[in-house]
Amino acid sequence: MDLSSDPRIVLTLDAGGTSFRFSAMQGGRQVTESIAMPSRGDDLDRCLSGIVEGFDLVRARCAAMPAAISFAFPGPADYPRGIIGDLGNLPGFRGGVALGPMLEERFAVPVYINNDGDLFAYGEAIAGLLPHVNALLEESGSPRRYRNLLGVTLGTGFGGGIVIDGRLLAGDNSIAGEVWLLRHKLERERNAEEGVSIRAVRRAYAAAACIPPGEAPDPEAIFEIGMERRAGNAPAAREAFRRLGEVAGDAMAQALTLVDGLAVIGGGMSGAWPLFLPALVAELNGAYTAPDGRRFRRLASTACDLEDPAQARAFLAGDLCTVRVPGSRREMEYDPTPRIGVGLSRLGTSGATMLGAYAFALARLDGKG
Repeated sequence: MDLSSDPRIVLTLDAGGTSFRFSAMQGGRQVTESIAMPSRGDDLDRCLSGIVEGFDLVRARCAAMPAAISFAFPGPADYPRGIIGDLGNLPGFRGGVALGPMLEERFAVPVYINNDGDLFAYGEAIAGLLPHVNALLEESGSPRRYRNLLGVTLGTGFGGGIVIDGRLLAGDNSIAGEVWLLRHKLERERNAEEGVSIRAVRRAYAAAACIPPGEAPDPEAIFEIGMERRAGNAPAAREAFRRLGEVAGDAMAQALTLVDGLAVIGGGMSGAWPLFLPALVAELNGAYTAPDGRRFRRLASTACDLEDPAQARAFLAGDLCTVRVPGSRREMEYDPTPRIGVGLSRLGTSGATMLGAYAFALARLDGKG
């Protein structure tokens, strides 16, 4: 999808629990400065008024009228119809709020609302990790190309999105890719998010450091402790992130078994990748044990850490050989080792989500969504 020459303007919103950021995109890039406003999520009327005001302000800064509004908003929601359900971080939303239809009536343009994990994955599939990897494969002379992507975000929660052959997988109820509800590998009665989130890292650090959970620092500080750039219990910090990597890797392995594509990681805690990515990839490359004791791979593909130079080189080089067509002198190239790559966001989480929202709106306007 080439967005660079598209003249249409789309208004976007980055909706957080405490603040909203409004902006506009054209040609695949942001064309106005962001406007930040408090979300006031505990007061529905003030929140809705703020959303309208924010879009009014950013529209006034655009050189032309917008073609659509498209943004990520927390769920649960009936995203295709623009109806938001009961939200934890924005408690004013209760009983179903028709946010999309309200904005359509106010601004007289189509309004598209999606899950942030979905739009993050979509943005990375269009202009982030997916095309980046395919460009590297082309440069290296490899015939392999990737078309499918699993995106996950690590932060307050554990978000996810799936792109199949260039199309965002929404699901029949607009809740595909809900990786947070996969099972927690280490605490089987819990969901994966309880091992892959800010609160999980703080709990794990507190347990390993033998301190009360309330005394655990935030994940950024725990990362600095683990890298020995800050005073604290470094082994406990490294264990907290190693544990996150193991739980996240297990959940992603379950998803990648079905998706069979690249995986991209974003979110506020993705910057701590030196402490969790090795454990995550090791989990992807783990094994099951058959009843007779035989070990076999949990993924049919070999997972490569694209942030590790040696693994990235092996991923790009492949394992090409030639095979002869039976009954013929003709030979063909063959790579017997299926591989997937795991890497960090190339656009930044917010940038990928905004681009995903923009691209989704254009696709829908063109009848391709």
